[in-house]
Amino acid sequence: MAQITCIDATLGYEDGVVTEGLSFTVETGDCLCILGENGSGKSTLVKALLGLKPVLRGKIERDPALTGIGYLPQQTVVQRDFPASVREIVRSGCLARMGLRPFYSAEDKALADRTMEQLGIASLAGHCYRDLSGGQQQRVLLARALCATRSMLLLDEPVTGLDPKAQIDLYELIAKLNRDGITIIMVTHDVNAAVRYASHILHIGGGKQRFFGTVDAYKESSIGKAFLAEGGA
Repeated sequence: MAQITCIDATLGYEDGVVTEGLSFTVETGDCLCILGENGSGKSTLVKALLGLKPVLRGKIERDPALTGIGYLPQQTVVQRDFPASVREIVRSGCLARMGLRPFYSAEDKALADRTMEQLGIASLAGHCYRDLSGGQQQRVLLARALCATRSMLLLDEPVTGLDPKAQIDLYELIAKLNRDGITIIMVTHDVNAAVRYASHILHIGGGKQRFFGTVDAYKESSIGKAFLAEGGA
């Protein structure tokens, strides 16, 4: 079942179009990787998928049954130095469902505990976030996103700034979540990781959609072959 359907969408700002002709679907259980050069419109598309940016033309439809999108943004230097405990940050993923309740419920706390256990960070619950390694911090933020929804995760360059081992560990964790049934949309500049972990590729650039389809089809396409050659695959 399609959780997100994008139909001939044009995205941009008041001063002009960033990208147009976007048409793709994200089915339940997919792992879609979004590729493209810097300035190609990936960040604008992320905002549109989250409902933070209106579509100029065309439309982006979401399945009413989709309970939300857990979002893992690119980290900033300020965020890496955030002085809160791991437990506090993971629990904050429950804020959207709290409504007017001023405190976390027992259910919220239990969900956070289960999610930390699932992602292998339960032993870090009382630690200060800013004292963690980059890979540990990303696991914490991924746990927070999972507390927001168990349907879909949108990850924006999740391995940026991590060392090679931490990158592989995080990619493998994301792949496991996908195998467990969570739909993944991941923005990345790493074409080798994209073809290894994704089920589908969306490639945008030059102000338009340049490819959407399965990984196997991408490998055989002219844009895919060119990008893979540049990426060293």
